[in-house]
Amino acid sequence: MAINVARYELNGNVGWGVVSEGGLTPLIGTYETTGDLIREGREEARAVAATGGDKNIPLDHVQLLSPVTQNQQYVCQGTNYVSHLQESGIDPQKQTFNMIFRKASSCIAPADTDIIRPAHVNLLDYELELGLIFGKSITTQETVTWDNLADYVAGLVITNDVSARDVQLPEWQFYKGKSYRTFGPTGPWITLIDQDDVKRIPELHLQLAVNTKIRQDAFADDLFFQPPETLTELSGVQDFHPGDMLATGTPGGVAAQAPGKLIMAFLKVIPESKKWEIFKKRGAQNPAFLKPGDKVEARIATDDGALNLGTQRNLIVQG
Repeated sequence: MAINVARYELNGNVGWGVVSEGGLTPLIGTYETTGDLIREGREEARAVAATGGDKNIPLDHVQLLSPVTQNQQYVCQGTNYVSHLQESGIDPQKQTFNMIFRKASSCIAPADTDIIRPAHVNLLDYELELGLIFGKSITTQETVTWDNLADYVAGLVITNDVSARDVQLPEWQFYKGKSYRTFGPTGPWITLIDQDDVKRIPELHLQLAVNTKIRQDAFADDLFFQPPETLTELSGVQDFHPGDMLATGTPGGVAAQAPGKLIMAFLKVIPESKKWEIFKKRGAQNPAFLKPGDKVEARIATDDGALNLGTQRNLIVQG
Protein backbone atom coordinates (compact mmCIF):
# COMPACT_ATOMS: atom_id res chain seq x y z
CA MET A 1 0.00 0.00 0.00
CA ALA A 2 1.32 3.42 -0.98
CA ILE A 3 1.96 5.79 1.94
CA ASN A 4 2.75 9.50 1.61
CA VAL A 5 5.35 10.71 4.10
CA ALA A 6 6.27 14.39 4.34
CA ARG A 7 9.15 16.18 6.01
CA TYR A 8 7.96 19.37 7.70
CA GLU A 9 8.86 22.21 10.04
CA LEU A 10 6.56 23.43 12.81
CA ASN A 11 7.55 25.96 15.47
CA GLY A 12 11.21 25.53 14.61
CA ASN A 13 11.13 21.74 14.89
CA VAL A 14 11.66 19.40 11.93
CA GLY A 15 9.90 16.06 11.72
CA TRP A 16 8.27 13.52 9.45
CA GLY A 17 4.59 12.66 9.20
CA VAL A 18 2.14 10.46 7.33
CA VAL A 19 -0.11 12.51 5.04
CA SER A 20 -3.73 11.68 4.29
CA GLU A 21 -6.83 13.71 3.46
CA GLY A 22 -5.17 17.07 4.04
CA GLY A 23 -3.84 16.19 7.47
CA LEU A 24 -0.53 15.01 8.83
CA THR A 25 0.16 12.53 11.63
CA PRO A 26 3.68 13.04 13.04
CA LEU A 27 6.07 10.13 13.40
CA ILE A 28 7.57 9.73 16.84
CA GLY A 29 11.00 8.70 15.63
CA THR A 30 13.70 11.26 14.89
CA TYR A 31 15.03 10.79 11.37
CA GLU A 32 17.57 13.43 10.43
CA THR A 33 17.97 12.48 6.78
CA THR A 34 15.97 10.76 4.08
CA GLY A 35 18.29 7.80 4.42
CA ASP A 36 17.49 7.60 8.15
CA LEU A 37 13.76 7.58 7.37
CA ILE A 38 14.16 4.83 4.79
CA ARG A 39 16.42 2.70 7.00
CA GLU A 40 14.68 3.20 10.33
CA GLY A 41 11.29 4.86 9.85
CA ARG A 42 9.39 2.92 7.22
CA GLU A 43 7.90 0.47 9.68
CA GLU A 44 6.67 3.28 11.90
CA ALA A 45 5.14 5.03 8.88
CA ARG A 46 3.35 1.87 7.85
CA ALA A 47 2.06 1.33 11.38
CA VAL A 48 0.69 4.86 11.55
CA ALA A 49 -0.93 4.48 8.12
CA ALA A 50 -2.48 1.16 9.11
CA THR A 51 -4.22 2.66 12.15
CA GLY A 52 -5.35 5.76 10.28
CA GLY A 53 -3.32 8.06 12.54
CA ASP A 54 -4.66 11.12 14.32
CA LYS A 55 -4.33 13.49 11.34
CA ASN A 56 -3.98 16.13 14.03
CA ILE A 57 -1.97 18.71 12.04
CA PRO A 58 -3.57 20.39 8.99
CA LEU A 59 -1.09 20.62 6.15
CA ASP A 60 -1.56 24.38 5.91
CA HIS A 61 -0.29 24.71 9.50
CA VAL A 62 3.18 23.37 8.68
CA GLN A 63 5.98 24.28 6.28
CA LEU A 64 6.67 21.34 4.01
CA LEU A 65 10.38 20.77 3.39
CA SER A 66 12.00 18.73 0.68
CA PRO A 67 11.57 15.05 1.60
CA VAL A 68 14.96 14.40 0.01
CA THR A 69 17.67 15.91 2.20
CA GLN A 70 20.72 17.55 0.66
CA ASN A 71 23.13 14.88 1.88
CA GLN A 72 21.65 12.40 -0.61
CA GLN A 73 22.85 11.82 -4.17
CA TYR A 74 20.86 13.38 -7.03
CA VAL A 75 21.50 11.27 -10.16
CA CYS A 76 19.63 11.90 -13.42
CA GLN A 77 18.73 10.31 -16.73
CA GLY A 78 18.60 12.47 -19.85
CA THR A 79 16.43 12.20 -22.99
CA ASN A 80 14.64 9.19 -21.52
CA TYR A 81 11.06 9.69 -22.72
CA VAL A 82 10.24 8.79 -26.30
CA SER A 83 8.43 12.12 -26.68
CA HIS A 84 11.48 14.03 -25.42
CA LEU A 85 13.84 12.07 -27.68
CA GLN A 86 11.70 13.04 -30.65
CA GLU A 87 11.51 16.73 -29.78
CA SER A 88 15.30 16.71 -29.22
CA GLY A 89 15.81 15.50 -32.78
CA ILE A 90 16.80 11.95 -31.77
CA ASP A 91 15.32 8.92 -33.51
CA PRO A 92 14.20 6.53 -30.72
CA GLN A 93 15.05 3.60 -32.99
CA LYS A 94 18.68 4.73 -32.97
CA GLN A 95 18.96 5.43 -29.24
CA THR A 96 21.52 2.94 -27.91
CA PHE A 97 22.76 4.45 -24.65
CA ASN A 98 21.33 5.57 -21.33
CA MET A 99 22.41 9.18 -20.68
CA ILE A 100 23.39 9.64 -17.02
CA PHE A 101 24.53 12.80 -15.24
CA ARG A 102 24.51 14.40 -11.80
CA LYS A 103 22.99 17.49 -10.24
CA ALA A 104 24.49 19.12 -7.15
CA SER A 105 22.53 17.99 -4.10
CA SER A 106 22.56 21.59 -2.87
CA CYS A 107 20.00 22.44 -5.57
CA ILE A 108 17.38 20.27 -3.83
CA ALA A 109 14.62 22.52 -2.46
CA PRO A 110 11.06 22.30 -1.10
CA ALA A 111 8.24 21.62 -3.54
CA ASP A 112 6.88 25.18 -3.24
CA THR A 113 10.22 26.98 -3.39
CA ASP A 114 10.68 30.11 -5.48
CA ILE A 115 12.96 29.17 -8.37
CA ILE A 116 15.71 31.77 -8.72
CA ARG A 117 16.79 32.61 -12.28
CA PRO A 118 20.45 33.70 -12.04
CA ALA A 119 21.18 37.16 -13.43
CA HIS A 120 23.25 35.79 -16.34
CA VAL A 121 20.65 33.18 -17.36
CA ASN A 122 18.01 33.92 -20.00
CA LEU A 123 17.01 30.45 -21.21
CA LEU A 124 15.51 28.90 -18.09
CA ASP A 125 13.70 25.61 -18.68
CA TYR A 126 11.61 23.14 -16.68
CA GLU A 127 11.79 19.32 -16.68
CA LEU A 128 9.17 17.49 -14.64
CA GLU A 129 10.56 14.11 -13.56
CA LEU A 130 9.62 11.02 -11.60
CA GLY A 131 12.21 10.46 -8.88
CA LEU A 132 13.04 7.00 -7.51
CA ILE A 133 14.18 6.87 -3.88
CA PHE A 134 16.61 4.05 -3.16
CA GLY A 135 15.62 1.67 -0.37
CA LYS A 136 18.88 -0.22 0.11
CA SER A 137 22.59 0.16 -0.43
CA ILE A 138 23.93 -0.98 -3.78
CA THR A 139 27.65 -1.63 -3.80
CA THR A 140 27.98 -4.31 -6.47
CA GLN A 141 26.40 -5.41 -9.73
CA GLU A 142 22.72 -6.29 -9.24
CA THR A 143 20.02 -7.66 -11.50
CA VAL A 144 16.89 -5.57 -10.99
CA THR A 145 13.58 -6.63 -12.51
CA TRP A 146 9.97 -5.51 -12.26
CA ASP A 147 9.43 -8.46 -9.89
CA ASN A 148 12.05 -7.29 -7.35
CA LEU A 149 12.04 -3.53 -7.96
CA ALA A 150 10.55 -2.76 -4.54
CA ASP A 151 13.61 -4.37 -2.94
CA TYR A 152 15.67 -1.50 -4.39
CA VAL A 153 13.18 1.38 -4.65
CA ALA A 154 11.53 2.47 -1.41
CA GLY A 155 9.53 5.37 -2.76
CA LEU A 156 8.59 7.77 -5.53
CA VAL A 157 8.79 11.55 -5.58
CA ILE A 158 8.26 14.54 -7.87
CA THR A 159 11.36 16.49 -8.86
CA ASN A 160 11.87 19.28 -11.38
CA ASP A 161 15.21 19.23 -13.20
CA VAL A 162 15.31 23.00 -13.74
CA SER A 163 17.91 23.84 -16.37
CA ALA A 164 19.77 26.92 -17.59
CA ARG A 165 19.99 25.97 -21.26
CA ASP A 166 22.32 28.85 -22.14
CA VAL A 167 24.86 27.38 -19.69
CA GLN A 168 24.12 23.67 -20.12
CA LEU A 169 24.36 23.48 -23.92
CA PRO A 170 26.78 26.14 -25.26
CA GLU A 171 29.25 25.46 -22.45
CA TRP A 172 28.68 21.67 -22.35
CA GLN A 173 27.99 22.09 -18.64
CA PHE A 174 25.18 19.71 -17.67
CA TYR A 175 26.26 19.71 -14.02
CA LYS A 176 26.67 23.47 -13.73
CA GLY A 177 23.68 24.39 -15.92
CA LYS A 178 21.36 22.21 -13.84
CA SER A 179 22.76 22.71 -10.34
CA TYR A 180 22.12 26.31 -9.35
CA ARG A 181 20.47 26.63 -5.95
CA THR A 182 16.67 26.06 -6.13
CA PHE A 183 17.04 24.16 -9.45
CA GLY A 184 15.72 20.94 -7.87
CA PRO A 185 12.29 21.42 -6.28
CA THR A 186 11.42 18.04 -4.78
CA GLY A 187 8.32 16.69 -3.06
CA PRO A 188 5.94 17.66 -1.50
CA TRP A 189 6.33 14.17 -0.05
CA ILE A 190 7.75 10.72 -0.69
CA THR A 191 5.25 8.06 -1.68
CA LEU A 192 6.49 4.86 -0.06
CA ILE A 193 5.65 1.84 -2.18
CA ASP A 194 5.61 -1.95 -1.95
CA GLN A 195 5.79 -4.56 -4.69
CA ASP A 196 2.04 -4.36 -5.30
CA ASP A 197 2.43 -0.68 -6.19
CA VAL A 198 5.26 -1.30 -8.64
CA LYS A 199 2.95 -2.48 -11.42
CA ARG A 200 1.23 0.93 -11.34
CA ILE A 201 4.41 2.93 -12.07
CA PRO A 202 3.84 2.96 -15.87
CA GLU A 203 0.37 4.42 -15.18
CA LEU A 204 1.76 7.50 -13.44
CA HIS A 205 0.53 10.62 -15.20
CA LEU A 206 3.01 13.52 -15.36
CA GLN A 207 1.64 17.01 -16.00
CA LEU A 208 3.32 20.41 -15.86
CA ALA A 209 1.70 23.77 -16.55
CA VAL A 210 3.16 27.27 -16.84
CA ASN A 211 0.70 30.05 -16.02
CA THR A 212 -2.10 27.41 -16.07
CA LYS A 213 -1.28 26.24 -19.63
CA ILE A 214 -0.25 22.59 -19.89
CA ARG A 215 3.25 22.16 -21.32
CA GLN A 216 4.06 18.55 -20.40
CA ASP A 217 1.50 15.73 -20.33
CA ALA A 218 2.63 12.08 -20.49
CA PHE A 219 2.57 8.73 -18.75
CA ALA A 220 5.57 6.94 -17.29
CA ASP A 221 5.13 4.08 -19.74
CA ASP A 222 6.70 6.47 -22.28
CA LEU A 223 10.05 5.99 -20.52
CA PHE A 224 12.64 4.64 -22.98
CA PHE A 225 14.88 2.99 -20.37
CA GLN A 226 12.57 1.69 -17.65
CA PRO A 227 13.64 1.64 -13.96
CA PRO A 228 14.71 -2.03 -13.74
CA GLU A 229 17.18 -1.85 -16.64
CA THR A 230 18.52 1.53 -15.50
CA LEU A 231 19.13 0.34 -11.93
CA THR A 232 20.76 -2.81 -13.25
CA GLU A 233 23.09 -0.73 -15.42
CA LEU A 234 23.93 1.83 -12.73
CA SER A 235 24.60 -0.84 -10.11
CA GLY A 236 27.64 -1.80 -12.18
CA VAL A 237 28.90 1.79 -12.15
CA GLN A 238 28.52 3.37 -8.72
CA ASP A 239 27.32 2.91 -5.15
CA PHE A 240 23.90 4.04 -3.96
CA HIS A 241 22.52 4.27 -0.44
CA PRO A 242 19.05 4.52 1.09
CA GLY A 243 17.48 7.90 0.41
CA ASP A 244 19.48 8.67 -2.75
CA MET A 245 17.38 9.82 -5.70
CA LEU A 246 17.39 8.88 -9.37
CA ALA A 247 15.44 11.30 -11.60
CA THR A 248 14.23 9.24 -14.54
CA GLY A 249 14.01 11.88 -17.28
CA THR A 250 11.41 14.32 -18.56
CA PRO A 251 8.60 13.99 -21.12
CA GLY A 252 8.28 16.07 -24.25
CA GLY A 253 7.08 19.65 -23.96
CA VAL A 254 10.12 21.47 -22.59
CA ALA A 255 10.92 24.98 -23.82
CA ALA A 256 14.14 24.00 -25.62
CA GLN A 257 13.34 22.42 -28.98
CA ALA A 258 15.58 20.92 -31.67
CA PRO A 259 15.97 23.14 -34.76
CA GLY A 260 14.54 21.99 -38.09
CA LYS A 261 16.57 20.02 -40.64
CA LEU A 262 17.48 23.05 -42.76
CA ILE A 263 18.75 24.97 -39.75
CA MET A 264 20.65 21.91 -38.53
CA ALA A 265 22.38 21.62 -41.91
CA PHE A 266 23.30 25.32 -41.75
CA LEU A 267 24.63 25.04 -38.20
CA LYS A 268 26.98 22.23 -39.23
CA VAL A 269 28.95 24.47 -41.58
CA ILE A 270 29.40 27.57 -39.44
CA PRO A 271 31.92 28.16 -36.60
CA GLU A 272 31.02 26.79 -33.20
CA SER A 273 30.90 30.21 -31.54
CA LYS A 274 28.54 31.52 -34.23
CA LYS A 275 26.29 28.47 -33.81
CA TRP A 276 25.75 29.13 -30.11
CA GLU A 277 25.27 32.84 -30.72
CA ILE A 278 22.38 31.92 -33.01
CA PHE A 279 21.08 29.42 -30.44
CA LYS A 280 20.92 32.09 -27.74
CA LYS A 281 19.36 34.66 -30.05
CA ARG A 282 16.65 32.25 -31.18
CA GLY A 283 16.08 31.18 -27.57
CA ALA A 284 15.57 34.77 -26.48
CA GLN A 285 12.67 34.94 -28.95
CA ASN A 286 11.06 31.76 -27.58
CA PRO A 287 8.28 32.70 -25.10
CA ALA A 288 8.24 29.17 -23.65
CA PHE A 289 11.38 29.79 -21.57
CA LEU A 290 10.62 30.74 -17.99
CA LYS A 291 10.61 34.39 -16.98
CA PRO A 292 10.34 36.13 -13.60
CA GLY A 293 6.70 36.13 -12.54
CA ASP A 294 5.86 32.83 -14.25
CA LYS A 295 4.07 30.24 -12.14
CA VAL A 296 4.87 26.57 -12.62
CA GLU A 297 2.56 23.83 -11.38
CA ALA A 298 3.48 20.15 -11.64
CA ARG A 299 1.85 16.94 -10.49
CA ILE A 300 2.34 13.19 -10.77
CA ALA A 301 -0.36 10.63 -9.92
CA THR A 302 -2.22 7.69 -11.37
CA ASP A 303 -5.52 8.84 -12.83
CA ASP A 304 -7.45 6.98 -10.12
CA GLY A 305 -5.39 8.60 -7.34
CA ALA A 306 -4.13 5.31 -5.91
CA LEU A 307 -0.60 6.66 -6.26
CA ASN A 308 -0.53 10.41 -5.65
CA LEU A 309 2.87 12.06 -5.45
CA GLY A 310 1.32 15.49 -4.86
CA THR A 311 1.60 18.87 -6.56
CA GLN A 312 4.40 21.42 -6.83
CA ARG A 313 3.82 25.15 -7.22
CA ASN A 314 6.76 27.41 -7.96
CA LEU A 315 7.18 31.09 -8.73
CA ILE A 316 10.08 32.17 -10.97
CA VAL A 317 12.00 35.08 -9.46
CA GLN A 318 14.96 37.08 -10.75
CA GLY A 319 18.31 36.47 -9.08
